[in-house]
Amino acid sequence: MAEAYIVETARTAGGRRGGVLRDWHPANLGAEVLNALVDRTGIDGAIIDDVIVGCVTQGGEQAFAFGRNCVLASKLPQSVPAVTIDRQCGSSQQAVQFAAQAVMSGTQDVVVAMGVESMTRVPMGSNVFLYGKAELGEGPFSDRIVERYGTKNFSQFIGAEMIAKKYGFDREALDAYALESHKRATAARNEGRFDAEIIPLDIDGGTHSRDEGIRDDATLETISSVKLLQPDGMISAANASQICDGAAGVLIVSEAALKKYNLTPKARIVNLTVTAGDPVIMLEEPLPATDHALKRAGMKIDDIDLFEVNEAFAPIPMAWLKHTGADPEKLNVNGGAIALGHPLGASGARLMTTLVHSLHAHGKKYGLQTMCEGGGIANVTIIEAV
Repeated sequence: MAEAYIVETARTAGGRRGGVLRDWHPANLGAEVLNALVDRTGIDGAIIDDVIVGCVTQGGEQAFAFGRNCVLASKLPQSVPAVTIDRQCGSSQQAVQFAAQAVMSGTQDVVVAMGVESMTRVPMGSNVFLYGKAELGEGPFSDRIVERYGTKNFSQFIGAEMIAKKYGFDREALDAYALESHKRATAARNEGRFDAEIIPLDIDGGTHSRDEGIRDDATLETISSVKLLQPDGMISAANASQICDGAAGVLIVSEAALKKYNLTPKARIVNLTVTAGDPVIMLEEPLPATDHALKRAGMKIDDIDLFEVNEAFAPIPMAWLKHTGADPEKLNVNGGAIALGHPLGASGARLMTTLVHSLHAHGKKYGLQTMCEGGGIANVTIIEAV
């Protein structure tokens, strides 16, 4: 089978809801990623065969062929096509996998996979609740789905609580994990580990190049003082991912394109996996998906040098660690979405960007990325640094 290579990655620094990126149209955020990928590689943008853009809340400024609008807002020629996809939180990880599959199939040679989400300007769930307010339709879950699963309440928050209870975690453990995420992210930022992956953005009065959500002063006491989302639960805003604005992208090419355009690969795609399970508990699927991916790749968990498991909620990576037996020192070494933010459709490409850079920075070989996704789906991508 033909190989697919990652030759460049880039991301914006995350912005808090209503924060430094509040005045940025999401298409312009996507355009900055496209421009950076072209500038960093020196390629002619006209050679890009396709741009695959992950975005979850496709409404308002993120509607109307949003991926195409990112291209039109960039310096790429209008001849470059684009498409927008939604696999919930895994949207841009799926974009990476679709791009790799296109290259591996031999149908395309140069593909950009990226994700964009402005959770400030297009609030999470607004493409559902605005229809509800207008009394248009019955919502995304039909009567057949409700009858099959015996509930209308397909909620990521309930799923996170269910996982915490199933795997025996208490709030203190979740909060301790959250604190560690902030500590690792603070150390990574202060040591300049994010510098090479971040695209500086011009903001009124300065430049945005530091993730806005990292809390240097976080303590177990401050995290534990945050109100629980449910009175009898364990999940709070402090041990869950932060609402975030941001964009990230990955340029994936064939071996022929490496030679033709004199490009230097950063990583080789080893395995592409997607699986699905229970849509009620919803967020548990990265566990069996990782097992499946490793089996298909002929690898064991100890063969992997670094892991990026999205911190949608603290119990997700904690349950993943407990299930896989992976070394916790290899997991989210630069912190995760609890500290850095989770810009929904952009997070998959953000994690891949960080993983590629981390493998090279630490002189490591294999990396594995996985994310929990709405509907009980999970993607797993294994890469080899080259």
